[in-house]
Amino acid sequence: MTSPANALLSLLMPFSLLAQNDTVAQGHVIEGRFDAFTTDELGNVYALQGDELVLYDSRGRSWLRNSLKTFGRINAIDAFYSLKPMVFAREQGQVAVLDNTLAVQGSVINLARNGYPQAVLACMSVQNGFWLFDQRELALIRVDAQLRPLANTGRLDQLLGFAPEPSAMHEHESRLYLNDPARGIHVFDLFGTYMRSIPIAGARSMQVRDGVLVCLDARGAWRYDLRTLELQPIAIPIALDEARDLRIERGAAHVLLADRIAVIPLAP
Repeated sequence: MTSPANALLSLLMPFSLLAQNDTVAQGHVIEGRFDAFTTDELGNVYALQGDELVLYDSRGRSWLRNSLKTFGRINAIDAFYSLKPMVFAREQGQVAVLDNTLAVQGSVINLARNGYPQAVLACMSVQNGFWLFDQRELALIRVDAQLRPLANTGRLDQLLGFAPEPSAMHEHESRLYLNDPARGIHVFDLFGTYMRSIPIAGARSMQVRDGVLVCLDARGAWRYDLRTLELQPIAIPIALDEARDLRIERGAAHVLLADRIAVIPLAP
């Protein structure tokens, strides 16, 4: 009898994210009801299930896990540095950087005690720094590892002409991408200078790799070339309303579903 996992993989094999007629290698499935996940440039998968963070290699094999019960409910995972993920707990106002065993590296950072009581978003930056979105000040602030300020956008409502309501942010190649679902994706440089806004509204997830912005919204999945400004749909061989998050690493798409992460290789 064919197992459900093997049946799913047989369905995925004929498809590609870029062209459904292309032949692709067999993918794999990471079973589990995960709250969130991310990936790094090595193809590792960091999957969060309650207070437990599990690390899978590029073949879907689990090789590390750690419980973060004392940290608080994790709202974001950022693998800006491979094998050194950052976790952020918004309600507790805490950030921690983990080492390659998923243990807390150094100490947990309490943002409120260090002058940032209204930081509702956080992500990693170059040189072990962080970006924070301060909801009270409506500003993006870049800080170093000791939370000393390095850059500040000033009030975004004055800069943009409206008050953004961002859901996520990520730095890539000296640019910060701020996902504001109602308005689009706003781009800033490392000094906090506003660069432009990308007119992709309603994105429930985003990722930037190698000059390409990948987004998932209610209409489907999209590939936006940051150089040519060309927007193209991505064909995914699953019901799009079931996909909660999407990332692409090392030639494979990683799709977060209700009960699994499906890893689907791309065509060469």
